[in-house]
Amino acid sequence: MTDTPVIDDLRSHLEATLDGAARAWLDQATAEAAAHRGRPEQSPPPVWELRFVEAGRRCGQDHADAARVLLLHTAEADPATLTRVYEQGTAAERRAVLQALPHLVEGPGALPLVEDALRTNDTRLVAAAVGPYAARHLAPHDWRHAVLKCLFTGVPLDAVADLDRRARADAELARMLGDYAGERTAAGRTVPSDLHRVLALAAPTALSAAAAPSAPATPSTGEELES
Repeated sequence: MTDTPVIDDLRSHLEATLDGAARAWLDQATAEAAAHRGRPEQSPPPVWELRFVEAGRRCGQDHADAARVLLLHTAEADPATLTRVYEQGTAAERRAVLQALPHLVEGPGALPLVEDALRTNDTRLVAAAVGPYAARHLAPHDWRHAVLKCLFTGVPLDAVADLDRRARADAELARMLGDYAGERTAAGRTVPSDLHRVLALAAPTALSAAAAPSAPATPSTGEELES
């Protein structure tokens, strides 16, 4: 397991912000998750997975992600469990699974979940998919396309974990960004302002007239999306 201090901070934040009824529910749900650790897959699903589903109703939408990440961590959910919860979940539940990955999975075994999220046009899932787990494990080719997916869908590049390190001096990423900027300019569309930030990292000398912004960026409508 990784990032235990982060999880401790998450629990402390929830305990400080939830009301009494929600804290009591969370205490019961995490106890159920802890009791399930190390047990084989069950049918029907274990009780803590049902608690995972109802976290939004019990804790409020503002705290549901944190509660769900805490439940997954407490249960020590393995990649198979994470995959099952992700595949059966709503978009909000899938987002929480993606956010939990860096705290639960050491290697690349959960990359199929990241790749699935990046195939969607749901900006909430795309933003969650490009977090610390993707920064650690996505192959360079796939990571570059994830950056472009953020530009296509209007996800701010601040969501891309470790962007500065991974983009620095990446000539192929610079080429892809330049091509994308040129296509938008030729079509009379604005170039996302975020593009210039990452292009300056990937190839500081590559900024060109084709990539120069002509107006404030507007979110893409998604016509350019690739699957």
